[in-house]
Amino acid sequence: MKETIYMNTVTEHLAHTPLYKLHMELGARMVPFADYEMPLQYPMGILKEHIHTRSKAGLFDVSHMGQVRLTGENAAVALETLVPVDIVDLDINRQRYALFTNEQGGILDDLMVSNGGDHLFLVVNAACKQQDIAYLRQHLSGQCTIEELSDRALLALQGPEAGAVMARLAPETAKMIFMDTATVTLVGVECFISRSGYTGEDGFEISVPNEQAEALARLLLAQPEVALIGLGARDSLRLEAGLCLYGHDMDTHTTPIEASLSWALSKVRRAGGGRAGGYPGADIIQGQLASGVERKRVGLLAKDRVPVRDGAQILDAHENVVGQVTSGSFGPTLGGPVAMGYVEIAHTQLGTLLHANVRGKAVPIEVAKTPFITLRYYRG
Repeated sequence: MKETIYMNTVTEHLAHTPLYKLHMELGARMVPFADYEMPLQYPMGILKEHIHTRSKAGLFDVSHMGQVRLTGENAAVALETLVPVDIVDLDINRQRYALFTNEQGGILDDLMVSNGGDHLFLVVNAACKQQDIAYLRQHLSGQCTIEELSDRALLALQGPEAGAVMARLAPETAKMIFMDTATVTLVGVECFISRSGYTGEDGFEISVPNEQAEALARLLLAQPEVALIGLGARDSLRLEAGLCLYGHDMDTHTTPIEASLSWALSKVRRAGGGRAGGYPGADIIQGQLASGVERKRVGLLAKDRVPVRDGAQILDAHENVVGQVTSGSFGPTLGGPVAMGYVEIAHTQLGTLLHANVRGKAVPIEVAKTPFITLRYYRG
């Protein structure tokens, strides 16, 4: 996702998700985000919503995200020409994190790709979805069929009790592990689900036809563990988990190596692998893998209780600018401010002491390991 979510006004030209009326009914504070009117928070408030997700189960409306189906026997081979990830060998009913790269090795978007057997299912960021779909059609139209699934909503159920909730409603989900996918029946319709999410917790993302989205949301909210959660808590949850926000922690001028996403580059697509290269910017990215980079994304902990926000300059002990904060917020689980940003490679060692310029005040920060919390994805 790309745009800043903390905006105060709503324009009449914004799109609505199928859950808009439910959000209004339940007292959501709505804000513009990625051309949609989306819930920032509910009466519970961002802090309590965050804590509820970490302790029980939070329900997120992420229907603004793009859902795309690729069909055709060459779909996997075709998609590999755009991403540095192994799609050809992705098992049926499994999902993988991927990146669209440009010729300079920069990141056009990050996405999830799953193998549905006779098709690939993609989830792309809301702010990038139209350009992503156009990009897919520009490059892959002759090799596979590209279908935007605008008739489907997307819900995310996240938290340590999400597995129990889903097993109650669809018992077959109990055997799923992190990054598994399946087709299940919920509220009388076929839903496509993955055991994944954007919070660092166990959870599921559920693709459901628009017409049944509200019924499914109400069914989930009827479970005692579940509460609706807005974009505000979603942001602090993903930041604590060390997860990138597109347009902030990565963009077209940031390579996967600089973004500390080398783990996402499949071995078979790297130098010496069976299908090395063949995607935009491959030579630059492979060169950085071999030789290193001049800057890198790191975690940052503020030594004071002063939040360090996106855009703040990072300086060394001699007042030299050595980087910039790209995401920053209060981390309710940690009880203090957390941030991520890019710093020159000489300052990336864990424990390095720096400071951020926050409205003219020098706030001490320390380079820290991400994620800031223990990830609790369910691996069986």
